[in-house]
Amino acid sequence: MPVKKGIKPLAQNRKARHEYFIEDTYECGIALAGTEVKSIRSGRVNLKDAYAQVKNGEAYIIGMHISPYEQGNINNRDPFRNRKLLLHKHEIKKLQSLSQADGYSLIPLQLYLKDGLVKLELSVAKGKKLYDKRHDIAERDVKRDMERSMRQRRSE
Repeated sequence: MPVKKGIKPLAQNRKARHEYFIEDTYECGIALAGTEVKSIRSGRVNLKDAYAQVKNGEAYIIGMHISPYEQGNINNRDPFRNRKLLLHKHEIKKLQSLSQADGYSLIPLQLYLKDGLVKLELSVAKGKKLYDKRHDIAERDVKRDMERSMRQRRSE
């Protein structure tokens, strides 16, 4: 069976861009079991409370929920188990130094298929304060109002 080319989004962490300032992004693979891949392909994955951590020179994603595959029987794994991220050593060292800086976290942004392989977009992010979130919401409202008024003027 030929592998489909291109990128197919599977799951997104929509709250991440609202809760954090995204500084830098990395693309990485994930070490998964076969039944986990089948479950991910059917869209049964959740990145909502997930984050990444570097331990002993290896990067792991923690808190990502992959629902058990219905036909998986004994081959199913724990839905919340820690999964190893596949990165180069120099990338892991860089991520470790960045994540140890004050206020920075490693947050997954999206999970997608790239040329048939499951990939994760991982970001180095800094948490927003409440007033930053309010500022973003106000900007979005102003932009929406401007677009709405422009559309009304065009239709007149």
